Amino acid sequence: MFEVVTAAQACPMTTTLHIENTVHDYDSWKQAFDRFDRFRADNGVRSYRVTRRTDDPHEVIVELDFDTTGVAEAFGQLLQKVWQTPQSQQQLAAHGEPRILTLVESRTF
Repeated sequence: MFEVVTAAQACPMTTTLHIENTVHDYDSWKQAFDRFDRFRADNGVRSYRVTRRTDDPHEVIVELDFDTTGVAEAFGQLLQKVWQTPQSQQQLAAHGEPRILTLVESRTF
């Protein structure tokens, strides 16, 4: 029998800011990304995941987890400013519009 865990039971972090990037060079981008750890923590990011497409290693997906939708929205506004910096423009070939997702259900097998 499988156990279904609702978002409220799983953890308080139920809001994710989902960002799809195209980077020129993953290793260079990752070094730049890592320099913003304190910025992320200071602005409400509780955890994050970085994934890459298997068929195109230049496509990078970043998912940032927050306690509330409001904090995720505020961070999205700050992120727009970060993307305007010369460092970000040098690393990013393109980025998609950030999307806010809410965890509805989580299941572990």
